[in-house]
Amino acid sequence: MKRTEYAAKQKEFLFPSVITYYKDPLPLARAKGQFVYDVDGKEYLDFYAGILTISVGHGNDYVSDRVCEQIKTLQHASSLYVYPATIELAEEMARITPGPLKKSFFTNSGTEANETAIVLARAYTGRDEIIALRHSYSGRSVLAMTLSGQSSWKVAGPAPGVIHAHNAYCYRCPFGRSYPSCGVACANDVEELIQTSTSGRVAALIAEPIQGAGGFIVPPPEYFEIAVGIVRKYGGLFISDEVQTGFGRTGRKMFGIEHWGVQPDIMTCAKGMGNGFPIGATVATEPVADALKGLTISTFGGNPVAASAARAVIEFIKKEQLLDKVEETGKYFRDRLNSLKEKFPLIGDVRGMGLMQGLELVSDRHTKAPAAKELAVLMEKTREKGLLVGKGGLYGNVVRLSPPLTIEKRDVDDAVRVLEEAFHEI
Repeated sequence: MKRTEYAAKQKEFLFPSVITYYKDPLPLARAKGQFVYDVDGKEYLDFYAGILTISVGHGNDYVSDRVCEQIKTLQHASSLYVYPATIELAEEMARITPGPLKKSFFTNSGTEANETAIVLARAYTGRDEIIALRHSYSGRSVLAMTLSGQSSWKVAGPAPGVIHAHNAYCYRCPFGRSYPSCGVACANDVEELIQTSTSGRVAALIAEPIQGAGGFIVPPPEYFEIAVGIVRKYGGLFISDEVQTGFGRTGRKMFGIEHWGVQPDIMTCAKGMGNGFPIGATVATEPVADALKGLTISTFGGNPVAASAARAVIEFIKKEQLLDKVEETGKYFRDRLNSLKEKFPLIGDVRGMGLMQGLELVSDRHTKAPAAKELAVLMEKTREKGLLVGKGGLYGNVVRLSPPLTIEKRDVDDAVRVLEEAFHEI
């Protein structure tokens, strides 16, 4: 079919609420490494990686070989049986996650992983109230949409028991202050939130180390130590949502929260964990995991094919020393993006960590008025020039740049060159 035929059939047969990028939706046919190709054969440098999902490159042979071997051996039987591949993955997760996290429950997505984490926290504490963060994103179920701190992602009525705290959005500080003289007011405000907006008996705080859909918002070094300390003071747990930050994305560490030196009671993972294969995980300390009583299953969760993919991803990251590579390439990328900021007033803020970098666009650096329309134009122009990027933020004005962890500095140079050309044309 032609490109226009795919677009027409997409409108006819898929839910209209399923968003797509670009005025003319891009039908992709194949991919390899850091490149994807549309149905007409045009090549694009992929700097969004399937929403931070392609961690070790499209069509990674190491992962594909393991998956093909598993498919030929055993594809599915349900969680009513024990799969060697899944047990081996669970053991590996216990090794690579921080602190005393030990037991895993496997699902198919980040949404399911976060749902499981909330159920687990409530079961362990015997409490219902959950603190989430403004500007966050947790998934597409009713509970996950309620946890999400952006109205645009809430397409159904809210689930009960969720309260939203201020996030550490330093560029747009909700208290009108500047770091570090602010004293990290956003974190300290969690105590008043608990005292005034809850019963005082909270089950957990769930937070992304770096907010993804929020626009790659990075909190200051003290934030989690303060906020988590307050929550634990009131008897709550800490859930680290690593759906986007996990598996080397932030560089140097396997998981984002490790940069802040705080050990979670529960951790959730997905996206880059399977390099495109649907798998999610909720990992908890042994006492917390054991608190979930009754019967539960996940028909497809942790199936041997997805588990084999995840194990291969972890092995590949270690074998290729990608944690160090991402830190090095990420610093180089950040320097190049800062050089763009010096040239273009449209870029109000550059932030991120590793290969998770964001550009917040503003029409005026003094007022910080969001430049969402300009971002829409930028995305069309970068696509025309063969570069795929993402967008995010409450105002839809943040360019999200998250290529596969396997990219080289020359790929960064190519991406920055295209971005510079597009900014000049805007």
